[in-house]
Amino acid sequence: MLSRRSFLGTSAATIAVPHVSFASGQLEVVATTGMIADTARQIGGDLVNVTALMGPGVDPHSYRQTRSDIVAMSRADLVLWHGLYLEAQLEDFLLDLGRKRSVVAVGEAVPQDELISHEDYDGRFDPHVWMVPRLWVHVAEAIQATLSEAAPEHTDTFATNADAYRAELARLEEYAQSTLHIVPEASRVLVTAHDAFGYLGRGYGYEVMGVQGISTESEAGLDRIRTLVNTLVEREIGAVFVESSVSDRNIRALIEGAAAQRHDVKIGGELFSDAMGTQGSYEGTYIGMIDHNVTTIARALGAADVPIGGMNGTLAHAG
Repeated sequence: MLSRRSFLGTSAATIAVPHVSFASGQLEVVATTGMIADTARQIGGDLVNVTALMGPGVDPHSYRQTRSDIVAMSRADLVLWHGLYLEAQLEDFLLDLGRKRSVVAVGEAVPQDELISHEDYDGRFDPHVWMVPRLWVHVAEAIQATLSEAAPEHTDTFATNADAYRAELARLEEYAQSTLHIVPEASRVLVTAHDAFGYLGRGYGYEVMGVQGISTESEAGLDRIRTLVNTLVEREIGAVFVESSVSDRNIRALIEGAAAQRHDVKIGGELFSDAMGTQGSYEGTYIGMIDHNVTTIARALGAADVPIGGMNGTLAHAG
């Protein structure tokens, strides 16, 4: 029985996921975040029934398990969580559950040399790897491997679905690269509510400034807000971004502070940071979430000829 599958480092437990009998006709999977849940559905197809604990607008950094969550995870064939200390308030429960059930930290499949070190905590890393599709491929492959171990008779189906999904991720990565590079180089500054976009900044050549730290649990001090206001004014940055899962209070403070110095700053749009869009919508999928972010950022920061409908022409609104 798997106590905890971690893909980060060599000392983590790597006991195989047990084979699961399909008594209900489907593999019952519980995923913590919407991004993991959507990816598991894409790879598992009709062979899996995936429940996501955290819906639109939910902050995984501060999320605590409910009674119904405990029941769902305890009864699931597999529990997929991100790891990298994203689900900080859930971690003790998940590690304890992993002593009895199949619990896999799929976010930790990203190679350590691809991770951004946490500036405040030694040995910890920025968990927001989903911001770059090239990195999310590692997570998709970890989910494929986990499903295949649980139901080896369906390995070929999972592999076929995963191949198709990797092709979509490659197309999304190409769109992100080409679209974000249209923004004039001097305008490639992304100011958001918290530091969720570090991988995006590194991957596509953007300077990223968050009011709060990597976790939304960190407090944004007056000095930080004052420093960012001065940066907005001095560098004539005209757009900042709110996030769907984080209060816009600090972003509004930036806008008001800049206005007091006679500098006009607008909200460039709402970005999906730690949660996807409305369930059932295009933005409620991983592909749609990143398509929305890329399109919104590029349009708000001055990129010409970026379609409002995004990569697939199906965005509800962007920018």
